[in-house]
Amino acid sequence: MAKEDIEDVVRVLAICFREGQALDALELERIMSFDMEWISPDEAETAVQALIKAGWLSGPEEALEATVPLEAITSPLGWHPRPARLLNPVNVDQVNATSTEETPSEVRSAPLPSTPRIRTPTTVASPQNIDDPRARLTPRLTKFIAKQSQLEVEEVERRAQRKAKALTYASHWVCLALVAREQGLVMDDIAAALSVY
Repeated sequence: MAKEDIEDVVRVLAICFREGQALDALELERIMSFDMEWISPDEAETAVQALIKAGWLSGPEEALEATVPLEAITSPLGWHPRPARLLNPVNVDQVNATSTEETPSEVRSAPLPSTPRIRTPTTVASPQNIDDPRARLTPRLTKFIAKQSQLEVEEVERRAQRKAKALTYASHWVCLALVAREQGLVMDDIAAALSVY
């Protein structure tokens, strides 16, 4: 059992359950096949059933939950799981039995907490944006987009938040640029403003 076999399954579950709520088996299949395009719809059905059999998912098929904690799991940009690791996943009992030897620190044997997580909206000053010098430009960029597109600042921010939720890993300034593009604004000025390097 390789460390990568475990990491692939845990990362897939972390991405699928990023909202922190139980999911229907069909919803999981949709995320794996249509949203993330990791595997085909037929393979997605097989993968969900295999994850249930291997103990990674528990509960009724209309309310499946992950059996491992997923809070601190991260995935590299552009990462994709190997389909074989989803279609024939390692049994979660084997992972728990060898946790001191092979399992990465983010995989623990304790079940997920039963209380729902409270989602906080992404803001300009969120920790993921602190290192990015463009994050400081986002309030000004938001006002510029609002003025040029004749939208309210709150509406521009709302649209950027929707894009951030849909794209998951996109920073706030990227979402604002997408809103500007969607509004048909000339992107040269916006690209120049974001060129801080």
